[in-house]
Amino acid sequence: MNLSRLVERWAAQTPDRVALNFQGEDFTCGALWTRTQNMTRALAGLGIRKSDRVAFLGYNNPEMLVLLFALSRLGALLVPLNWRLTANEHRVVLADCSPAALFFESEFAEHAAGLPVAAKVRLGEALPEADPLIAGDDADEMLIVYTSGTTGTPKGAVLTQSALLWNAFNSIHAHDLGQSDHVLSPLPMFHVGGLNNQTLPALLAGAMVTLHRRFEPGLWLADVAARKPTFSLLVPATLQAVINHPDWAATDLSSLRLLNTGSMVVPGSLIRAFHDRGVPVGQIYGATETAPIATVLMAQDAFARPGSAGKAALHSEVRLVEGEIQVRGPNVMRRYWNNPDATAAVMTADGWFRTGDLGRWDEEGFLWIDGRSKDLIISGGENIHPAELENVLADCASISESAVIGIEDAKWGEAACAIVVLKPGASLDEPGVLALFKDRIARYKHPRRVIFAQSLPRNAMGKVQKFELKKLVTPLAPNA
Repeated sequence: MNLSRLVERWAAQTPDRVALNFQGEDFTCGALWTRTQNMTRALAGLGIRKSDRVAFLGYNNPEMLVLLFALSRLGALLVPLNWRLTANEHRVVLADCSPAALFFESEFAEHAAGLPVAAKVRLGEALPEADPLIAGDDADEMLIVYTSGTTGTPKGAVLTQSALLWNAFNSIHAHDLGQSDHVLSPLPMFHVGGLNNQTLPALLAGAMVTLHRRFEPGLWLADVAARKPTFSLLVPATLQAVINHPDWAATDLSSLRLLNTGSMVVPGSLIRAFHDRGVPVGQIYGATETAPIATVLMAQDAFARPGSAGKAALHSEVRLVEGEIQVRGPNVMRRYWNNPDATAAVMTADGWFRTGDLGRWDEEGFLWIDGRSKDLIISGGENIHPAELENVLADCASISESAVIGIEDAKWGEAACAIVVLKPGASLDEPGVLALFKDRIARYKHPRRVIFAQSLPRNAMGKVQKFELKKLVTPLAPNA
């Protein structure tokens, strides 16, 4: 069996039920399955066979899902491309995975023309068809998702069809997701967060999906009010955009049984804004390499444990080894594409994935994320977790966004440096920023430098690219 049964079985049982809504158009279960069959024949006409790779460049589109299901029938792999990247960055990715074909939306035609792929297909273009060999199986590699590059070096995490299914089971458990539910999906599906946290699980569970082409805070609010979804997923940057929107206060959010978030440490101020509106904010912790669901904060725990990453998902094991979070389960990636050394560096012999993230358990067994191990600041022998400082900055009404990084310090080895973006019209200087930490955290943890910036560099899922921020600063002098 292959992943396409997510649509095939529902098409057989409820062909006229709406599975997906996109830009005002409803797609029934039967229609999605018909499109999947047509796409399978078109791929066969292009000569796509088992283990071939096919790239997709475009915004969220039902055709990307159709392509995924069709490829699963053939046993081939989808490589979703981050449309925010430059052509040069895409060339690096494509050179690594060597796709046999590239499907692209019309908006990206000029961009696609310069990419080194022999067969290029514009969405909607008529293709010759051939009888396909249905060779796909749950054990087959299905998806290559290139890491978001917080380290600056993307790697292709290879997920099997089975990993996507087990991850979907984790999501169904995390949301208590069923046929009466409705998921509003605004995040980019080139990332496992947008594709796998709620979208694919909803299709497996028989829930309806409203898919947004791109995230727009006003559209998200309008569709929550008009379409009454029970679930949605936002990362910190999009949470902030929704809260800042003029329609925020007047929008009816009562249909949401749970709003999930993730992307490492989520500022408490963002969570409180939704809790104050009666919407429980859960949390999903994981990584591209875990498909991504490893731990979940469920609705019943959301108000009591705001900001926690929750407990292990139903089909995942989670442990801490010297503070590092490690994950094992059927949802974990098989390997990094073409990179056995990088695979060996993160996968133990008995199947544990070393996330590189630091965490701790509380007395009730809930996981709390302290940040990336590489981001840990060791100042004079004392550990400083940037997330602790970032939460203080997030509570300041004058600050739009912020990040804390470690910088070289001649006396202490390392010191904390705060990068701050002020809200329009706000007036706050370096002493004012430093005063925020007084009596809140130990003195040795306080930043020794504050840098004001116009914006923070972020990847597609809103994670701050701290390796880029480090380029803004120089080491502190001995007497600084």
